[in-house]
Amino acid sequence: MRISKKLVIFVVGFCLPAIMAISSSLGVWFDNRIDEMKHALVEAELTNIQGQIKRDLTQLELFNQIYAIPMMSLESDDYDAFEEAWLESGIAEYFHLFYIQDGQVAPFSPAYEQVNNFDFSNLSSSFLAINQQKTGFVLSGDNGYMVSVIPVSDALSIAIVRNIDKSLLTHYQANNFLANLKLKPGEVANNRFLSQSEPSLAFNVPSLTDETKLHLEVYLGNSMFIDITKDSSLLIYLVWAFSLLLLFIGYLWLRGGVVRPFKQLLAQLAKIDPTAKTYQPIHGDGCSELMAVADQVNGLLARVFQQKERSKTTLEAIVEAVILVDARAKVVYLNPQAERLLKVKCESAIGMAIDQLFKSDRSINQALFTFMKGESDSALVSKVKFDRFSPKIMERSISHLRNSRNQVIGAVIVLRDITQEELLKHQLRRRANYDAVTSLLNRSAFEDRLIAFSRDAQSLALCYFDLEQFKLINDSCGHNAGDAMLKMVAKAIQSSIEGDVLLARLGGDEFGLALKDNGVVEVAQQVKTIIDAVSMQVMEHQGCHYKVGISAGIAVARAPYIVPQELLKDADIACIAAKRKGSNQIHFYDDKDKELTYQRNAPKWAVRIAQAIEHNELLLYYQPIRGISGNSHRKRMEILLRIQEPCGRILPPAQFIAAAERFKLMTEVDKEVIRKTFLWLSMHEELWVDHCLSINLSGNSLGAEGMVDYIVGQLQRFAIPSHCICFEITETSAIQNHHRAMEMLNLLRKQGFSFALDDFGTGFASYGYLRELPVNYVKIDGCFIKTLASNAKDYAIVKSIHDVCRVMGIETVAEFVENQDIIDRLQSIGINYAQGYAIGRPQSLDSYLTCEQVDTRLLA
Repeated sequence: MRISKKLVIFVVGFCLPAIMAISSSLGVWFDNRIDEMKHALVEAELTNIQGQIKRDLTQLELFNQIYAIPMMSLESDDYDAFEEAWLESGIAEYFHLFYIQDGQVAPFSPAYEQVNNFDFSNLSSSFLAINQQKTGFVLSGDNGYMVSVIPVSDALSIAIVRNIDKSLLTHYQANNFLANLKLKPGEVANNRFLSQSEPSLAFNVPSLTDETKLHLEVYLGNSMFIDITKDSSLLIYLVWAFSLLLLFIGYLWLRGGVVRPFKQLLAQLAKIDPTAKTYQPIHGDGCSELMAVADQVNGLLARVFQQKERSKTTLEAIVEAVILVDARAKVVYLNPQAERLLKVKCESAIGMAIDQLFKSDRSINQALFTFMKGESDSALVSKVKFDRFSPKIMERSISHLRNSRNQVIGAVIVLRDITQEELLKHQLRRRANYDAVTSLLNRSAFEDRLIAFSRDAQSLALCYFDLEQFKLINDSCGHNAGDAMLKMVAKAIQSSIEGDVLLARLGGDEFGLALKDNGVVEVAQQVKTIIDAVSMQVMEHQGCHYKVGISAGIAVARAPYIVPQELLKDADIACIAAKRKGSNQIHFYDDKDKELTYQRNAPKWAVRIAQAIEHNELLLYYQPIRGISGNSHRKRMEILLRIQEPCGRILPPAQFIAAAERFKLMTEVDKEVIRKTFLWLSMHEELWVDHCLSINLSGNSLGAEGMVDYIVGQLQRFAIPSHCICFEITETSAIQNHHRAMEMLNLLRKQGFSFALDDFGTGFASYGYLRELPVNYVKIDGCFIKTLASNAKDYAIVKSIHDVCRVMGIETVAEFVENQDIIDRLQSIGINYAQGYAIGRPQSLDSYLTCEQVDTRLLA
């Protein structure tokens, strides 16, 4: 509805009824006020008339006393003169004098009869019998009179009378309000009443005689009230006219100040073109509110056009092709990238069906309509081939285009060229699954495909190949030559296999081969053929010829006990065993081979060792070392390491020490043993005087970075004497790390630690290194001690070692002393210390003091 109609409705439907209601209320108020005025005037007039009547009666009585009684004593001449003066004075027009004598009424003078209108015929007997002074009203016929009677003698009374007629109106009324007066018989209630049809009032008046009751009726005139009513009606009409005039003026003012400027504002808004590149600001006139609305609209238009320009700039700047379509799949916009992709201008494409624009994608229409009918808010993403001009792979994304009421009015199609991405993904997939050098499967792809490869196999054989002398080629000729050799080996293996197989390069110089449903002999022959083919590969580099060997580990399993991942581990362990045999060797995995089992379980033990170190679960044992030469006063013992399984079983060191060495964990193990040993010794100060604890240092720890600082730091932390600690190192580790070992031994020796050379006699050039190493003890390897009592050669070797050490000032310790005969022979040689089951078995370090006390009591 238009605002002008609303204004008319407001004026007619609200303002006019309001004015009518106000006018009606005003009329009622005026009527009430007029009624109140009537009552007030009547009351005032009544009070005035009543007071006037009282005054008239008193005046009448006074006139009777003043004039009538003196007149009775006048002489005839004086009487005539008085009578003449009475008539000439005009008083006789209102007052009349009479005699009442012997029941008869007569005029005071015969000359007075001409003005006498007093009716004598209807007077009551009681009036004629009045014999005392009395004043009141008398009704004779229809005429009423005010009468004052004064007795002069017993037979004579004088009465003065005044008529009650219209002549009294001018005397009684103060506002020309009375219309008539009339005396009537009877008594009225409350002495007053008011008639609405004929305004009048009545009140009781005193009667001259006691036998009659009289009242006076006063009739009021309506002219005054009619004038007041006319004046009030005229006022209401004037109010009506003035209100209507104000309404009309207000309507014209609103129309000119609000409606017309508002229409002009609407006309300006209707001319706004949303598709225009610029906009014309609108102007608001008439009132500040319309100006504020115009300013708000201008600000909104500025933001809309700014947002539009931003959106346009964004669409033009992005690298994807953007196409907007309406609900009928007709094109409404193309960004520049879409124009370049489709080779069409936006102006010519607008209104074109989308399937005509995408000639190479005929499914676009159906996809659009299906998507727009759906309620999903997520974009519909798919890949499509686009070969209109050049073959491309595009990622097509379709999203809803909604209006302000969230209704779908079209769709947004975004096309992104992913041709290069797809090519790159293909290359990455190939790189992820294939080795870049040999073009064989890599380890990850081999393990993934091995599961499906072995799914329906009756038997599966996994071959693990490791090249020999390949590192020589890499170090001598470079990695390019190494890659060339790897390609030659891969081709040689491929040419030697046939049937359903799976071949991969598992690592730097390692290959894997899976054969299914072949017997052990067939597998061995196949592997032998591969070894021969690889051995025949010769690479020439700068005039030199290079060849490689190959070691093969084979693990075979039969259904239903085929576990490919475990089988690959077994083949790896078997390959390690084949390498120990020499070059170009084959080894089949046997789960009864204890050494292979240790190798296979090495990763598990490595994890267990790491957990034991982290959770402080390493256990320390000790084995006593007893002096047997008679001149050894210090008590010695070797600290041993154990790990306890969750079931409580103590594991022998052979199972986890080899795993720790293989996975480079021995340095951490040695640090933990040192820390726990120092801690235990710090809590037993009573042992510092005559005890020495031997701690083994592995080859990995010997010369390791920071090991010396760690040992010195623990020594300072626990504040134990360094002479109570002896570090044992093996001959082999000392020779392999000769320079670092010498540096470390010298640094620790300065701190007061002692050293023992363990397993002496099994290495090469032992005496030569013994001369250089700063050791305090030499532990002779047990292989010479076990048969010492029965083997003269071992006796001679042990004696020669002891003699050399004695000359060099080094004490000797014999290991693996298992019986008394060996002890006797060691004593005959002069060996200083003995260690073995004959001396004492390994026990928990926590029980050392208890066991020491028991031994002391036994010796006592």
